[in-house]
Amino acid sequence: MNAIPAGLDHLVLATPDLAATVADFTRRTGVVPAPGGVHVGRGTRNHLVALGGTAYLEIVGPDPEQPEPTGPRPFTVDTLPAARTLTWAISPPDLDAAVAAARSRGYDPGEIRPMSRRRPDGTLLKWRLTDGDSQHPSGLVPFLIDWGASPHPTAAGLPGTPLLSLAATHPAPDEIRPLLAAVGTDLRLSEGPVGLSFTVDTPRGPVSFG
Repeated sequence: MNAIPAGLDHLVLATPDLAATVADFTRRTGVVPAPGGVHVGRGTRNHLVALGGTAYLEIVGPDPEQPEPTGPRPFTVDTLPAARTLTWAISPPDLDAAVAAARSRGYDPGEIRPMSRRRPDGTLLKWRLTDGDSQHPSGLVPFLIDWGASPHPTAAGLPGTPLLSLAATHPAPDEIRPLLAAVGTDLRLSEGPVGLSFTVDTPRGPVSFG
């Protein structure tokens, strides 16, 4: 099995304190994540790091400059005790067909809905993704994303730390494997508490995040 899953679009490192997590990433890797943009109305913003090819790391957390959102912030950043690699995304060639195929194989990735954010340079990015209560609660089964006509985040010339590996643990790995197959990807899985971790190559050597 490959150390990097098929179709990987991005990893989500969620945090209750975005500034502190960006500073920690910088200290450990020697690479400063680039500001990504603001999720207007959702109460979050992000910083990004290229992982090689068209894959990237999203560090996402509360945006103190936005008013409190009407509902929970994305990726449970309101309730996280510390930064954690929470989930990941793949980008299939045809999002609608991939969702239909997954459902035919017994797994519902959730409904497809639109989202957007504005980059610091003013460029508006629009994308569609799967999001819903039917997604696996472990975060180990990726959500699906389609950037449509928007430029991919990696097209902006992000600072980079090449991804060396992505792996996960779960109390029942055989429960997760068919769900990964249903969405057309794979992931190194071993038995243990639910967790997702990745290792990147940096100017300071390989660094792992959980």
